[in-house]
Amino acid sequence: MKQSNTALVIGLTFVATLGGLLFGYDTAVISGAVSSIDANFIDPQNMSETARSSLSGWTVSSALFGCIIGAIVAGWVSKAIGRKGGMLVAGALFLISAFGSAYPEFGLGPIGAMGPKALTPFILYRILCGVGVGIASMLSPLYIAEIAPSQIRGRLVSFNQLSIVGGILLVYFVNWAIASQGDEVWIRTTGWRLMLVSEAVPAALFLALLTLVPDTPRWYVMKGRSDKAQTVLARLVGDAEARTTIREIERSLVLPQHSTGTSLFAFGSLVIIAGIMLSVFQQFVGINAVLYYAPLMFKNLGASTDSALLQTVIVGLANVVFTVVAILTVDRLGRKPLLIIGGAVMGVAMITLGFQFQANAVGTGPLISAVAYIAGFALSWGPVTWVLLSEMFPNSIKNKAMAIAVAAQWIANLLVSWTFKILIGNSALNAMFNHGLPYWIYGVMSFLAAAFVYFYVPETKRRTLEEIQNLWIRGGMHAAPVLKQRAAG
Repeated sequence: MKQSNTALVIGLTFVATLGGLLFGYDTAVISGAVSSIDANFIDPQNMSETARSSLSGWTVSSALFGCIIGAIVAGWVSKAIGRKGGMLVAGALFLISAFGSAYPEFGLGPIGAMGPKALTPFILYRILCGVGVGIASMLSPLYIAEIAPSQIRGRLVSFNQLSIVGGILLVYFVNWAIASQGDEVWIRTTGWRLMLVSEAVPAALFLALLTLVPDTPRWYVMKGRSDKAQTVLARLVGDAEARTTIREIERSLVLPQHSTGTSLFAFGSLVIIAGIMLSVFQQFVGINAVLYYAPLMFKNLGASTDSALLQTVIVGLANVVFTVVAILTVDRLGRKPLLIIGGAVMGVAMITLGFQFQANAVGTGPLISAVAYIAGFALSWGPVTWVLLSEMFPNSIKNKAMAIAVAAQWIANLLVSWTFKILIGNSALNAMFNHGLPYWIYGVMSFLAAAFVYFYVPETKRRTLEEIQNLWIRGGMHAAPVLKQRAAG
């Protein structure tokens, strides 16, 4: 591509990745406010240990319920009003929920004086924000994949994951900086609100920049607006290649002649199952239990509040550094090798961390294990899963298939995040495992994830989105050996 075209692609990618930044920012901002939310809304209810842990887990993970809703509707939204239109909806939800979750009493009663009664509106605002996250989690990488040239598509889609982990790291610093402004009492009355409302700044920037970008050529073709698609593609890749690409897109929107049954399974079941399992395994390896509860994890190992937040920042830095490694290697080494290597690294790190918890280890050992786990995830299952989800589904089923896969991811995320708080809050389990049990579970899941990729996921690097469709053309689970042979070739 010409330099000017490359600059345009990167500029459009940057705008879309702000959706990823907000995705990461929102999912991690709650980590600094967990103890304050418990103290203000849950502890005064004097519930049993199990009931308290369950309510606390639901409160923290309630946004994930909204993410499921957002992911389910994202396919319809992206088809009806476009990838850009869907991201605009997500940005508006981010902005509204930032203020609402920080001040849930607004319009209902005095700020700070409602106590547990403010828990319900707080949860509703978190769910609303989750809808925005669910929409953005699908549409940001999809937008990038649909405007990116095939030779650098993996790298550019991986930038969305870098933006996600950048958002996580950014909010870790924001939470740490806010917490340092006062004592525990101040944090529980004021600090946690500032943490949550800080999301309004990147949300406003996202909305403003989205007004300046076009939608994707593939969406324009889907809507019968090939002239507009030609204009956008001509700016990206030149007139000649734009005409060729439009013809390929138009052909790819036609279902294969052998297709029977519903259009969703027009290319067989393997492509749908692979997408769902990639999403589920990305969460079952436990990443968001670590990210949401990182400060609590380090506190359980004996760290003070300040030390726990600082160690959380270190984990966030590792997340960013190794996501950069993935960006530099995903189009060279390929998607499949990175996922297998990452699964193995995470498995070893999580099982080691579980033993360190059981042994009540303190010091740098558990931090090293946590950083190794984050490194394994960041160079593989973090960015590469989104690369595959954005490129693996044929155009004619992409909206439905990707929405199902992303919804499955958020359901798995909700399950892991909710059960983690119950597992580490159970006195009987802690007496046996000293908080280590969930980490062993995540370690086993990491090894299973690597095995699934080895047997059932094809390699897609350096193929156009229309060429990837041919990988699934025979469809069905019986195609796995053929796909593996192609992936290896």
